[in-house]
Amino acid sequence: MIDTAYCNSSFLALRYIEKQGVDFSEKLTYRYPEMPSDDNRILVYTAEDIHEALKVNIKTATANSHKPGILLSGGMDSGILASYLQGSDAYTFRFMGGYYQQDELHRAELFAKRNNMILHYVDIDWDTVVDNLKKLMISKGGPVHSIEPQICQGALQAKNDGVDLMIIGDASDYIFGGMDQLLSKDWMFDDFVKRYIYVDPFEVLTNPLNIKYVFERYRKGDGIDFVEILEKLAAQESYGSYDNAFVTAELPYYDPYEKLKMAEPIDLKRVRNGESKYLIRELFRIIYHDIPVPEKLPMPRPVDSYFADWKGPSRTEFRNDIDISRYTGNQKWLLWCLEQFLNMLDEL
Repeated sequence: MIDTAYCNSSFLALRYIEKQGVDFSEKLTYRYPEMPSDDNRILVYTAEDIHEALKVNIKTATANSHKPGILLSGGMDSGILASYLQGSDAYTFRFMGGYYQQDELHRAELFAKRNNMILHYVDIDWDTVVDNLKKLMISKGGPVHSIEPQICQGALQAKNDGVDLMIIGDASDYIFGGMDQLLSKDWMFDDFVKRYIYVDPFEVLTNPLNIKYVFERYRKGDGIDFVEILEKLAAQESYGSYDNAFVTAELPYYDPYEKLKMAEPIDLKRVRNGESKYLIRELFRIIYHDIPVPEKLPMPRPVDSYFADWKGPSRTEFRNDIDISRYTGNQKWLLWCLEQFLNMLDEL
């Protein structure tokens, strides 16, 4: 089914197309990732359980790999995974010659050194983003998340180095309570929807459609099951971004956190007292007892700098009265990327 208006609204609101079988155009089919099944997931109660499960998962996944690699940031999740991949090749994103988010870059360097890894910098600039964008959009059949061009670049660089399997740590946030802002309180339904939606289609599109139906599935009276939203809605969007980047680069990848599941409900009190991903924090302290636990940061990308002087979209699908100064760099990316995708469709 072709419904460009719906796809425009869904992408801006959710960063992906929620209804399967609905496409922007007959020229491309929107591709969804295969989501991990709850079947055969390993239930974990403690940090020690996670340690044993990760060790086994990574050993199994890399058994037939000639040269595994890892996407290594300065965060807890990939730092923990690095400890099971001693001596492997690690790939760390570097922006602006290393002057952007230096603390995180230095932690990644520390993790690599501690685990005797061969550290490769993946230098990203605007040209890198643009060079990878078209093939990513064709692969997905839609506009993409701002992390996809750099993940794709890292995957291409690793593949060129002979890496045949990349280890990533994306799923930890959705399994162990890492989205602390969305878990910060018991939300009222309307407040949560307003907080979650990335760009309100009614603010920017000439033919907007309401995406609120997605959240109605999780309504609980005047409230909402925000934990289930993170496990399903947010995870779907994030998995799709990583999957598309690696599929485009034609490099297999594996996330060992995907195979785990907390045996007990998330302790929201601990999360709200500053202990997001408390089980992961405990494991990090076991592995790196002399390194302070790093706080959660999104994957670095200087979108505010990229779009500092951007005037906003000009296609007729967008309103002509958008005050672009109201939007963050991440929101501007969504508007810009959607416009780039629609332009590309016209040329295909």
